[in-house]
Amino acid sequence: MKKQVTLWQDYFKGIWEINPAFKQILGTCPTLAVTATVENGIAMALATTFVLTFSSFIISLMRKLIPSQVRIASYIVVIATFVTIVDLVMKAQFPELSKSLGPFIPLIVVNCIILGRAEAFASKNGPLRSVLDALGNGTGFLIALVALSAIRELFGSRSVLGLQILPDTFEPMIVMILPAGAFITYGLLLGFSNTLAERKKRIAQEELVRKYKPVQKAGSEEIISQEA
Repeated sequence: MKKQVTLWQDYFKGIWEINPAFKQILGTCPTLAVTATVENGIAMALATTFVLTFSSFIISLMRKLIPSQVRIASYIVVIATFVTIVDLVMKAQFPELSKSLGPFIPLIVVNCIILGRAEAFASKNGPLRSVLDALGNGTGFLIALVALSAIRELFGSRSVLGLQILPDTFEPMIVMILPAGAFITYGLLLGFSNTLAERKKRIAQEELVRKYKPVQKAGSEEIISQEA
């Protein structure tokens, strides 16, 4: 019997269980490229979440109307529509931020997170579940980008969001705002997340062993007493 998944589970699984950046290793190009500052990281994550949420909603509504032979092309057309909206709004309202993010806003069209959730979830579920799944994955992506960009900006310029955190005596680590710093920080965060996942798995296995060990021991003692 298939286990019933609640609406909240649809949302929360994207934050940690299938986190796009730390678990599925998707969207690594913008993850590494735009996280030199927290401002850029938040902007990219919010833009991606907007496109992911609305494209998942539309694709879910149209899932029975789209022929399977052209589904990927159709998904890309839907995604590109919302990417264009985001790109135009950012250029009009936040020109400096748009310039800072450069071509990575238009490249959301080919972001594997969005196309992956469209194919794996939105095309198989209703609009409400698809929106919650998209919001969960968007939140997970936001957390990943904020964590990565905060570490890089802190050690690369002594500040976070323009507020100085480390004292003037601290020598900024220039490597942290360079591509090498992005790879190093991302690798360390991946290692940390994998360590937490392994620890959680080990604790669950130990609890399972403790739960069933007394039952097995009692059964063995009963067999021995019957033989005696």
